Amino acid sequence: MKVSIAYPPMDDHKGIPLLSQNRQFQWFHNPTYIYPVVPAYAATLLKEDGFEVTWNDGIASEQTFEGWFEEIKRQHPDLLVFEVKTPVIKRFWKIIDRIKEELSDIRIVLMGDHVTALPEESLRNSKADYILMGGDYDFLLLDLCSAIRSKTSLQELGSGFCFRTNGCIISTGLYQTGRSLDILPYIDRELTQYKRYATQNGNFKYTPGTYQMAGRDCWWGACAFCSWTTLYPGKTYRTVSPQRHLDEIEMLVDQYRIKEIFDDAGCFPRGDWLKEYCRGFLDRGIHKKVTMGCNMRIGGLTEAEWRLLGKCNFRLVLIGLESVNNDTLKRLNKNIRVDQIEKTFRMAKKAGLEPHVTTMVGYPWETRQDAIETLEFTGDLFRNGFVDSLQATIVVPYPGTPLFKMAQENGWLITEDWEQYDMRNSVWKSPISQKEVLRQAQNLYKLALSPEFLLRKTLSIRSFEDLRYFVRSGVKFLGHLFDFNENIEDRESP
Repeated sequence: MKVSIAYPPMDDHKGIPLLSQNRQFQWFHNPTYIYPVVPAYAATLLKEDGFEVTWNDGIASEQTFEGWFEEIKRQHPDLLVFEVKTPVIKRFWKIIDRIKEELSDIRIVLMGDHVTALPEESLRNSKADYILMGGDYDFLLLDLCSAIRSKTSLQELGSGFCFRTNGCIISTGLYQTGRSLDILPYIDRELTQYKRYATQNGNFKYTPGTYQMAGRDCWWGACAFCSWTTLYPGKTYRTVSPQRHLDEIEMLVDQYRIKEIFDDAGCFPRGDWLKEYCRGFLDRGIHKKVTMGCNMRIGGLTEAEWRLLGKCNFRLVLIGLESVNNDTLKRLNKNIRVDQIEKTFRMAKKAGLEPHVTTMVGYPWETRQDAIETLEFTGDLFRNGFVDSLQATIVVPYPGTPLFKMAQENGWLITEDWEQYDMRNSVWKSPISQKEVLRQAQNLYKLALSPEFLLRKTLSIRSFEDLRYFVRSGVKFLGHLFDFNENIEDRESP
C-alpha cells in the first residue's frame, strides 16, 4: 500500500503559503520552509510498518502545481494525505476534486487544526475520504492505514476519525491524546527530505538547521487565539524523555551534520525536565557541537533556568508578547501580566539568548491608543536591547478556538469566508480601520529600523556567519513589510 504525505503548491500573487508546521497561516513573499515534525513522524511510522511512503512537498521543493500533480500521477499512491489550514481549505476542496477527476481510485486524508474543528465540512464540500481529528496524526494515520490494509471496519477504530460510509458521515469523536511520545522512532530525515527545510528559515543562523519537538504542545495550552489548542489542549501536554531527546540531538549532529536545531514544542519543558535535560546536554558536551532554539512563555522560566539555557548554547527564543493591555491578556487567557514582560526579555538577554518577540494587532476591543501603547512598549524593548527580532501578525480567530467562539457570541465577525482568514485583512469588527491595522503591523516591523537597534546589530557582527545572518534577516524583514502592504491588490488566483 502506497501512501503520499503531500503539500501541493499554490501559485498565487500573494506569495508562498506558510502551510506546514504552523499555528498561524500567512503568505510570505520571502519564503520560509518549516520542517513539519508530526507529519514527518507519520511518514517514518508508516515506513517502519511496511508501507511504501513518499514525501511530496511541492511548496518546499518549489514546484508548480502542474509539476507537482504530474509527480503524483506518476507515483499514483493509494492514499494521499494533506495537512491543511483554515485560509486555504477551500483551495484544497478544489484540488481534491481535480485529483479525484483524474485519479478516482486515490483515497484522500485531511489533517490539521481546521478539519479537527470542522471535520464534516470538508466531507460535505469535497470528495475527501477521511478526516483525522486531533493533533497526534502520526499515530492516527498509522491506525487508519493499518485498518485499510487489514480491511478492518473504521467504526471499530477508536476516537479521532471522520469518514463516509453508505452515504452517511460517521465520526468517532475527537482523538483522546495519550500515547507516549517515547515510543516514536527517530524521524527518517532522508525520507522526509530535511535538506529542503534546512536553509530558507529565519530561525536558523547556522545551517543546515532542522526542527524537533520536545512536547505536544504547550504546558499552558489554553491561549484563546492559538489554533493548536484545538489539537493539543494543555491538559494533554506530554514530553519525550530528556534522555531520548538528547540522543536524537546527538544523532542529528553526527549523522546529518546539523548546526542549529529549533525545538518547536509550543512551549519548551521547564522544571525538573529542563534541569535533567540541561545536565545531560552539558555532560555530553553537546553545547560545543550545536546551537539550539525554542519557544517560551512570558514568566515561564526563573532566572536560573534561563542561565541553564544559555550554558547549553541556546540562541533564539520565541516569546509571545501579543499586547501590553491587561484586559487583552485576560481575554486571550494568556495567564500573564504586563509587569512580567520586560523582566522575561531582560533575563533571556542577560543569559546570552537572542529573544524574538511576537506581537499581534487588530483586536476588536482595542482602541487605536491601546495598539499604540503595545507598539511603543515593543519599541522600547528594541531600543533597550532586550529583543533581537520580531514577528508581527494580525490576530485571526480560527475555528475551534475559544477566540472564534467569543467572536461569534459577540457578533464581531465580518465574514466566515475562510479565504479571508489569511492575515492580510482583519476578519472582525474593530474600532480602527483595516488600513490602520495593516499599517500597525508594518510599523511593528519598522521598529527594527531604529538607529540604536541597527547600530547595536552592526557592532555585534563578529564573523561571516553573523554577517550572512544579518543580511538574510534584512531580506526577510523587507519581505514582511510587503506582506502587510495595504496597497496589494487582493485578487483571486487564476
